[in-house]
Amino acid sequence: MPVDTDRQQDDEQELHGQMSFLDHLEELRKRIIYSLVAIGVALGVSWTFADTLFRTVSRPILKAGIDKLVVSTPTEGFNLELKLALMAAVFLSSPFVLGQVWLFISPGLYRHERKYALPFILFSSLLFVIGGLFGYFVAFPFALQFLLEWEKNMGVTALINASEYFNLFITVELGLAVIFEIPAVIFVLSRIGLVSGPFLLRNTRYAILLATVVAAVITPTTDIPNMMMMAIPMVALYLLGVVVAYVFGKKRTKEPGD
Repeated sequence: MPVDTDRQQDDEQELHGQMSFLDHLEELRKRIIYSLVAIGVALGVSWTFADTLFRTVSRPILKAGIDKLVVSTPTEGFNLELKLALMAAVFLSSPFVLGQVWLFISPGLYRHERKYALPFILFSSLLFVIGGLFGYFVAFPFALQFLLEWEKNMGVTALINASEYFNLFITVELGLAVIFEIPAVIFVLSRIGLVSGPFLLRNTRYAILLATVVAAVITPTTDIPNMMMMAIPMVALYLLGVVVAYVFGKKRTKEPGD
């Protein structure tokens, strides 16, 4: 009888998505391991294109008029290409990683709410890539041009260290890719009824304040224009999320069997 009772409790726990703290930690560990394995596989693929990645990422600095990047150690070039390949691996594996994120949070949802898995993965993966493209074609060239013009007006000669350049690029790329996830997160939260359009609209001023603080923390430089380069997209994406919540949001309900 005790064994049957324990089995019944486990079945109910699985049905309702109720997990203990240790169960959550174990589930988180599993999802992190799966994600790291996926990134590792993607790294093996992206590493074969490391030279192409290096030339592609070098284009903005070349267009800005700097024809040489300098390194200070014999291993720096190898490390740079490894970092770029790893960044590319994150983008390549993002659908799988975001799927693992969904699988981690889904036990806390009602059964009928779990049907939003595919829209979330597709929508969030697309936004992640769009964030990277926005960084490469718009945000990073703007930031780079601003900084180089500032140094030019100071009358100093720019001798750009390759590691500093690529670290700045990777920071901007990954930062904007994550920032562009805001509408996807709001979509899921609004579909399951945790937030609503009116609620988000009422709290817009707090969102703007938070966006400014986050931009100040993650922006690799301390100047206001580059901070706004991060803050403005965050606010714009939040407002897009408000529209998404108005269109797709609904009150959270509990269906029979959940």
